[in-house]
Amino acid sequence: MEAHVEHAHHHHDEVEVNPATWTDPKRYAWLLGIIVPLAPFMAWGAVAASGFEGFWLLGPLLVFVAFPLLDIAVGVDPTNPPDSVLKFLEQDRYYRWCTYVFIPVQYAGLVLACWLWSNGELSVLDSIGLAFTVGVVGGIAINTAHELGHKRASSEKWLSRVALAQTGYGHFFIEHNRGHHVRVATLEDPASSRLGESFWAFLPRTVSGSLRSAWGIEATRLDRVGKSPWSWRNDILGAWAMTVVLFAVLAVVFGPVVLPYLAIQAVIGFSLLEVVNYLEHYGLLRQKREDGRYERCQPEHSWNSNNVASNVLLYHLQRHSDHHANPTRRYQALRHVEEAPQLPTGYAGMIVLAWFPPLWRRVMDPRLVAHFDGDLSRANIQPRKRDRILARHGAAA
Repeated sequence: MEAHVEHAHHHHDEVEVNPATWTDPKRYAWLLGIIVPLAPFMAWGAVAASGFEGFWLLGPLLVFVAFPLLDIAVGVDPTNPPDSVLKFLEQDRYYRWCTYVFIPVQYAGLVLACWLWSNGELSVLDSIGLAFTVGVVGGIAINTAHELGHKRASSEKWLSRVALAQTGYGHFFIEHNRGHHVRVATLEDPASSRLGESFWAFLPRTVSGSLRSAWGIEATRLDRVGKSPWSWRNDILGAWAMTVVLFAVLAVVFGPVVLPYLAIQAVIGFSLLEVVNYLEHYGLLRQKREDGRYERCQPEHSWNSNNVASNVLLYHLQRHSDHHANPTRRYQALRHVEEAPQLPTGYAGMIVLAWFPPLWRRVMDPRLVAHFDGDLSRANIQPRKRDRILARHGAAA
């Protein structure tokens, strides 16, 4: 099948497809990305209609139960748009609006949740369930912010910060673009997970490491222009101030009762981002060149997935190899790359696996060994476990 697809691509390029007549088969599917920010409304409606309080957890049920099953049911689509339409595809403003519209719906859901938390009708348990649903929206919003934050237009960069304010993760905008993209798939990158490192060990390392990295990047930038990092020119302080103002306004309007739930949803949201970071580069390592610098980031330094359901939900984030090769390329134009290592299913299912380290290791470690043709000395290994892992797989330390 893939050979056929590959052949079809070359064929496309030979005949030069006319962008005006070519249609994107996924064009209207991108509007389904709006399902996730609608989750608080859907949860409220489902509870009202059925009287079943469990529906307050609709967000996690959608993303971690429905979408993994959809990924399996709908399957994969490795086809790429022909090269001749890429420029046209990138300039089509419709795709931008698919991501822009996410943000007002995201915030409408947050306001609805605050109203529900404050009106005294929900039990503490139901309120926590709703916080989980809002947190899932916030986590996926970080992905929308990721798509916008890579763009050159200042309006899109600003929208990216707005999307991040709900989870208090504004520093991601700096660390991801100027830290992670430089150091990806190396031991120095806090957002690249290592072979032998469970998600639960990775989480505190990446949260603290990303924060320190972002602060260092901003401090260095401000130092160059002779400014202190403790000034309003610091983009991290600006981003965090947006969160403080947002939470303060919600607490004033709806009462301080909303604050613990806002804290819960923020933690759920950024943990969801970090579990995605965990699975994107697990165990993959760029090799050092003779001058001591790392080789360029190649497609084989990111795990990929072509599962359609998760890709529509996450604006093609799963075509991660092409994203690292072309960070400003818009999501609708991201390519499937043949030589990239492939995940066994979409991100939604992989996230659930990552929560259970023995299952994760059983599924992913053999794939990593196969990717390196059995030579794990080329893998990004948890330093403490290096000798043990190499001995287990019979590789030279």
